[in-house]
Amino acid sequence: AITVKWRGSPVFIRRRTEKEIAEAKAVDPDDLPDPQTDEQRFGSGAREQWLVVVGVCTHLGCIPLGQKGTDNKGEYGGWFCPCHGSHYDISGRIRKGPAPRNLPVPPYTITAENKLIIGKEQPEGGQGGKTA
Repeated sequence: AITVKWRGSPVFIRRRTEKEIAEAKAVDPDDLPDPQTDEQRFGSGAREQWLVVVGVCTHLGCIPLGQKGTDNKGEYGGWFCPCHGSHYDISGRIRKGPAPRNLPVPPYTITAENKLIIGKEQPEGGQGGKTA
């Protein structure tokens, strides 16, 4: 997992395992406070392994923990905001706590050379990189 800055905010980037992707896809969006499927957030195929979210809690703007291996990742294996107890899953979706929305997915694209470019929408016909 890495963190980069984009427009003054941290962006969390993780390469997800097949198990994490399967777990994220198994969640019924109707059970979520801010319903979104994993595919709506990140697309499908080779792109789904890359999670790209703005790392700012949607409650009061704190930076959630979860990028470092030793961080508390909350009850759902994603991120945990210690300020007021919001828990996000491996898809960046709010699962528990006061945050009203999922962690936003910035516009991004992955080039043919496997470079991730934040701030540029995926071309027509591409997958993922949906804005929140």
